[in-house]
Amino acid sequence: MTLVQTQFRPASAHRVHSTVADTMDAAGPQVWEDMTVEVALAVMAAARTGHLVVCDDDGLCTGLVTRARLTVVRDSSGSTDRIRLRDIVDVIAPFASPLTTRTEAERAMRRRRLGALPVVDEQGNALGVLALSR
Repeated sequence: MTLVQTQFRPASAHRVHSTVADTMDAAGPQVWEDMTVEVALAVMAAARTGHLVVCDDDGLCTGLVTRARLTVVRDSSGSTDRIRLRDIVDVIAPFASPLTTRTEAERAMRRRRLGALPVVDEQGNALGVLALSR
């Protein structure tokens, strides 16, 4: 797991910059790595969301997958109905700490061309998702 940046600040510190925790959305639907691409797309459609938080068997966040990425995989010539989320190499994503400043997270997202970034605690539990404004 790769954190974008972790900064620990005392609770009494004056907040000049907002943190990811101040601006993140709820994690939303969480799915497991062994879910197929087709089922993940159905979950996404039912939840009316553009992304899903992907978790391992222990419930720890391993990444985030978008509708655009799943659609590309489903529509590819080598696609089968057996492709699982764990088979998609780029499902594993960088993560943000809730204490990362929003500016730092947005800069990292733009550099990596990410539309959304999972926010996780020290144990790897998904706390939320930071999405770039379009």
